[in-house]
Amino acid sequence: MKNHEAETAVEAAVAEELLNAVGPAFGKLRRSSLLEVEHPISPKDLGRTLVLNVVLEIARDDARDEAREVTVGAVGSHLGVDPSVASRMVSDCISAGYLVRAASQRDGRRTVLHLSPEGEELMARFRRHQRSAYEYITADWSERDRLELARLMVKYVASQEALRRS
Repeated sequence: MKNHEAETAVEAAVAEELLNAVGPAFGKLRRSSLLEVEHPISPKDLGRTLVLNVVLEIARDDARDEAREVTVGAVGSHLGVDPSVASRMVSDCISAGYLVRAASQRDGRRTVLHLSPEGEELMARFRRHQRSAYEYITADWSERDRLELARLMVKYVASQEALRRS
């Protein structure tokens, strides 16, 4: 019985250490995505993809909820940043040619955001870069492990989104 209790204590300590390493690991993921793989993304454009991805997410959600539109305020709320910070981030993407402002079809006094063709191309290139980086990093993993991590990451993000919406 003592041996079983010792094994359980060791397993609990290993689990605790592993769970404590998750946060720092997530922090490193974004920074390491600049790996020199196919179609590298500049550090400046990497930051812009954060805003562009939010615009795409809100637009996707907007298709389900007609009351929502992609505005600077919605981007700021989604990113959890001050409106002035969101405005600077959006303005940078507009200046770079990745976003365009347009009049709202629901309220002509409002301005909404859309990806430009250049923004759509940057996001397509970014997705290819992410896929290449994932494949490069996990090249010596079994196909089963690669797919399991992908499945769990998608599940984790879906759970996170569900919590954010509730």
